Amino acid sequence: MTLLASVLGTSLLGTVEPVAKPGTDLRWSRFLAATAAEGPGLRSALWVQGCSVHCPGCFNPQLWAEVGGTVENTTQLAERFVADAVSAGVEGITLLGGEPFDQADALGSVAEAFRAAGLTVMTFSGYPLDLLTGWSTTRPDIARLLAATDLLVDGPYLRDRPDAVRPWLGSTNQGIRALTPAYADEVARIELEGGLDRLEIRIRPDGQIDVNGWADDAALEELLHDLGPRQDRPRTKARLA
Repeated sequence: MTLLASVLGTSLLGTVEPVAKPGTDLRWSRFLAATAAEGPGLRSALWVQGCSVHCPGCFNPQLWAEVGGTVENTTQLAERFVADAVSAGVEGITLLGGEPFDQADALGSVAEAFRAAGLTVMTFSGYPLDLLTGWSTTRPDIARLLAATDLLVDGPYLRDRPDAVRPWLGSTNQGIRALTPAYADEVARIELEGGLDRLEIRIRPDGQIDVNGWADDAALEELLHDLGPRQDRPRTKARLA
């Protein structure tokens, strides 16, 4: 296993084992069939609804709540998402949110469906890998999602430790882990050279704005200053110049 070291330090974020949930249904918020901002290559991306880690300064705090989003049958969702991903010509899916390991069994099923279609799986988690690995010995749901993940970004976001070198990560304590050989070379390259983040902005005909990828608060505020309200944030009036 190739990894970039993750040091949790004194933070207690992400240290409480998540409650197991049935995997028959998945509570999710958003799905993109194709994006170039959520991991290596062109990928699908699935944001789940619900997170028990609650990192201060989180990019998606609207996804913390255990209510909201859409609840659907996991098997049917997986089939639909895989079909959309294959049609879009992507190389894999990225699971983020929200907290994927808070719905580990359901997302394990989704990840396995993508693997069966010959696609890769990247997972973001606010829980450190060493804790996930320990919990997995008695939690088949956590073990299932770990086993179906090729590339893991792990650890809570610590806003006082921004990472300006590596792509996709918010803070220096977080790690990029190649859990299979699929992205081992990519992880080694990032370790040597770093990389750049990408931010995608989609403006719909009705004026709603979809944003994904990573940018700090100042950059995001400057970009969105006069564009109107984001669809994935609580609706507010757009600021005027």
